[in-house]
Amino acid sequence: MISKTRRRCIALVAALLCATTASAQENRGTPEQRAACAPDAFRLCAGYIPDPTRVEQCLRQSKLDLSDACRLVFEQSAGPVAGRSK
Repeated sequence: MISKTRRRCIALVAALLCATTASAQENRGTPEQRAACAPDAFRLCAGYIPDPTRVEQCLRQSKLDLSDACRLVFEQSAGPVAGRSK
């Protein structure tokens, strides 16, 4: 069972990753993709939160340390996170 504190931390990270302008939020992948990578973002890239661009760059640079779920997000997108416009 996940502790109450850990759940709050995960919820906070997810909220911070989503707390961007409406147009930027549209470009940050699906809720499922964000959920898959939120724990890794918190674990590996906490120093870059709440800047979603820098968090994404950090995750890409840390690909060998990503969880399987988050690694799959980046492998499937083969570029910017899926749903992100140029």
